[in-house]
Amino acid sequence: MKYTNQVVWITGASSGIGEALAIEFSKEKAKIVLSARRAEVLKTVAEKCEKLGAECLVLPMDVTNYDALEENVNKVLQKFSKIDVLINNAGISQRGLTAETAFEVDRRIMEINYFGNIALTKAVLPKMLAQKNGQIVTMSSLVGIFGFPQRSSYSASKHALHGFYETLMVEHYNDNLKINIICPGRIKTDISINSLTKDGTQHGKMDQGQAKGISAEKCAQIIVKAMKRNKRVTVIGMEGKLMVFFKKFIPPLFYKIASKISAT
Repeated sequence: MKYTNQVVWITGASSGIGEALAIEFSKEKAKIVLSARRAEVLKTVAEKCEKLGAECLVLPMDVTNYDALEENVNKVLQKFSKIDVLINNAGISQRGLTAETAFEVDRRIMEINYFGNIALTKAVLPKMLAQKNGQIVTMSSLVGIFGFPQRSSYSASKHALHGFYETLMVEHYNDNLKINIICPGRIKTDISINSLTKDGTQHGKMDQGQAKGISAEKCAQIIVKAMKRNKRVTVIGMEGKLMVFFKKFIPPLFYKIASKISAT
């Protein structure tokens, strides 16, 4: 399967996994919609993509600005007439103990990671169903499969995505609509730097575990390969795969290990 001339819309495309995915799809000469809040950074990403032969639309947006989502969908349709692939990559992580984290932080994380994610999917979904074709990818996490210290709200938002998209898979099992859930482990991006702390301020530093993670480029390659195979759930990272195995088959061992792993 190739993505040549397919319209691929990526949120959170200004850096990290989102930018790396844009580069990967550019190599296949896709038509790419780049969305994030930072317009100037998106323009830089677009220049990289266009050098590889992609046609790009820079579409700055905040996924929590729900009133603007339909307008943004229409902008994509006006430019490219269709939306073949939607990759919901925008999100924010957390660094804070449950008992110490302000409720406003819980709400903010859920607004971005869950409601912003599904709101855009709901805006795009009718178009894909009408064209009888489409692929929706949501960026979950290992903590969308199990809980992890200092990630209570982040984990909850990712668990919620699994429930939503697995339901969507079942509802459209016989339709030409592909749904893929991606669960990266530790990837070397700025996600820990941008994470919200217990009081809502920025964490501001890269975690040691994050720094030792696989590159965003390698992660993007794994994601595109999984998309081509239409793999419903993809876990990225050997350590993560082991933890998923322990959680499913040896729960006591999982809880013992998880409680001792450094959360930063």
